Amino acid sequence: MHHQEFTVIGQLHNHVQGFWYREMEFSNYPATFDVLPDSHAEIIFYFGGGCSVLTGGTIEPLSSPFLVGLLGKTTYFQVEHNIKLIGIKCFPWAVYDLLKLPAVKGGVQRLTHPLAGLHPALNVLVSEAKVEGAITLLSNWLVNESNIKNNAQLNQAGRAMLGANGALPVRLVASAAHITVRTLERKFKTSSGNGVKNISNLIRFEQARDRLWCYPNTSISALAYELGYADQSHLNREFKRYSGLTAAAFAKQTQLRKKESYSDFVAIVLSSE
Repeated sequence: MHHQEFTVIGQLHNHVQGFWYREMEFSNYPATFDVLPDSHAEIIFYFGGGCSVLTGGTIEPLSSPFLVGLLGKTTYFQVEHNIKLIGIKCFPWAVYDLLKLPAVKGGVQRLTHPLAGLHPALNVLVSEAKVEGAITLLSNWLVNESNIKNNAQLNQAGRAMLGANGALPVRLVASAAHITVRTLERKFKTSSGNGVKNISNLIRFEQARDRLWCYPNTSISALAYELGYADQSHLNREFKRYSGLTAAAFAKQTQLRKKESYSDFVAIVLSSE
């Protein structure tokens, strides 16, 4: 599995945190992999094989690109062949404005959008191993064709949430944006389909998830204290809510997965062949 990350040019920094490229290969097909929730919305192009999402036992084919909004639980995907992906990692309070689309609460969403018109050109660049050229093409399109108008209040609130790793109370998030709690909640619902607390919870879960993925021997109680959870039980409840596992069970599973087939990097995709 090959993974690359790319930085964002200045004009997009209030909407996009970064770009990534990933090549995924499996020993048997069709192959299933799981994606854990995190605090971002991602626009994903794929090349080389079919990609579907598993919903309630039903396999639903996805077009390229598709949008992975804020997930409330582990989501499963299926691919038919080796696959290459490009992701645009967006802030959840900014992605729908960027695409000029109405916000929905989250989940995997098919996109009917002019951005899809880039797929043929991106496919050629990826097939020629010109990944940086593909990222440049995407960046330039977003700068020239999308809505990159700055919403100062949302950005201030979002940066405050990220800076506190999701542990900042809603009233203090509102204070950081110089607006009332009511206005803050309305703006987040309109822009992301989610409330401030849910996004904050996901930011904090992502911190815990990444720490345990990198360092599965981390003390759960110490991690709970560091991230501002009330106690270890609180961390475990939140962790199980989003991943289906307690933090300790996730750490144990991570050790096994790394020992079997994975290099030491943080990724939203934790493959289970």
